[in-house]
Amino acid sequence: MEIVVQKVESGKQFDAIFAIRQTVFVEEQEVDPVLEYDEFEETSVHFVAVVDGHPVGTARWRRTPNGIKLERFAVLPSHRNKGVGSVIVEAVLNDLPNKTNVYLHAQLTACSLYSRFGFKEEGPQFEEAGIMHYKMVLRYV
Repeated sequence: MEIVVQKVESGKQFDAIFAIRQTVFVEEQEVDPVLEYDEFEETSVHFVAVVDGHPVGTARWRRTPNGIKLERFAVLPSHRNKGVGSVIVEAVLNDLPNKTNVYLHAQLTACSLYSRFGFKEEGPQFEEAGIMHYKMVLRYV
């Protein structure tokens, strides 16, 4: 299975990533669509993971006053535990203009994925969109 991650540049690709996020976050995890789709859609750098011509995962990064925030990592249920998430994280990290002040809000079930790339939990657990998270910060040792 070849996993290809591309920067999103076309309307068709945006449709695909929003469909993935709708399936994973809104339908599966019951996140309010008002919270899922935000004012940062147009200013973020989006990615789509494709397997056999089918979009199966997505993520984005954006600049914030606190640094670069990685967000909206989602993989369709049919392609989980097959390495798609790791390939997406690697592609996003490789795209960053620098690796300083990089952070994300990780759902508890995804913390181990991000820790493999050097992210460390910082602070207490917190709730976001009805789901428990940790803030994780990228630390190069």
